[in-house]
Amino acid sequence: MTRISDARIAAIEMRRDELQSAMSSPSLAPEEFVRFSKDYAEVEPVAAAAREVRRIRGEIDALKEMVADPEMREMAEEELAALERSLPEAERALAVKLLPRDAADERAAMLEIRAGTGGDEAALFAGDLFRMYQRYAESQGWRVELISASASDVGGFKEVVASVTGQGVFAKLKFESGVHRVQRVPATESGGRIHTSAATVAVLPEAEDVDVQIDDKDLRIDVYRSSGPGGQSVNTTDSAVRITHLPSGLVVIQQDEKSQHKNKAKALKVLRTRLYELERERLASERAGARKSMVGSGDRSERIRTYNFPQGRVTDHRINLTLHRLPEILEGPGLDELVSALLAEDQAQRLATLDES
Repeated sequence: MTRISDARIAAIEMRRDELQSAMSSPSLAPEEFVRFSKDYAEVEPVAAAAREVRRIRGEIDALKEMVADPEMREMAEEELAALERSLPEAERALAVKLLPRDAADERAAMLEIRAGTGGDEAALFAGDLFRMYQRYAESQGWRVELISASASDVGGFKEVVASVTGQGVFAKLKFESGVHRVQRVPATESGGRIHTSAATVAVLPEAEDVDVQIDDKDLRIDVYRSSGPGGQSVNTTDSAVRITHLPSGLVVIQQDEKSQHKNKAKALKVLRTRLYELERERLASERAGARKSMVGSGDRSERIRTYNFPQGRVTDHRINLTLHRLPEILEGPGLDELVSALLAEDQAQRLATLDES
């Protein structure tokens, strides 16, 4: 692992002290205090890790001098050995905190699940995935708001879109994007044969108003009467909204609410998030030479995970991890073991990249 220099450690701690001093100034404007507080909240954990590395290195240097004293040697060597074992762990913890952070990690996320190959069974599986993420969100203290849903006649969803809000949502869910495959005997299959079906998951960081400026002249907004299964009218007003973003060609349709204004607001929220993701993809492609996404490309056509019901296992193909805990994972909280493993692998690969650079 690349050794973090004492000079850099000193600079980190100096930055923390500067922010602390600035925040205590009586003449500080409220907006400046907010900005400094945010910066301090980011720097303090890094400074704490840096302080621990500095402490261990300092004690090691002192003990090395004590080893030269015959009377102190035995005690000093014992303490020295313990500190030298703990130093790599402390240095790794600091290196992890110094890794570049995805600016979107703390954002809410737009979760989109669509049935893929497999007909009715794929729709049922899409419903299973959505419930899994709902329960996982509950276990994390997050809130899930349904944006739109297209239900299947047999249950489940052809497509479902939801907003997930809470602390660190995108950081934990961002590696869920891709093709999820299920192997099981469908409820509709009388012969007992195992079928393979799939659903596509997309997790996008939600955009804020300041991230994406949408000019009204770039939008074509059509309103029409929404309809449910079988063509029956959901309501008697033109409440459904279709928004076309002319420069990009993106189209968002929203008809779940009875209010045209609510449908328009939700449609704009989805549109803003998708435009924000297009910009993130553009920037990522420009930086691709420097760093590609480690655990997964985020490509929605990439097969990332298989849920095998006969064997009760879930396999994540990106990190070759198989867990024989399928029921617990589909219940939601059990998903955290997969999420944590993916985050750890991404972290390890990014640290390895730093070592190579």
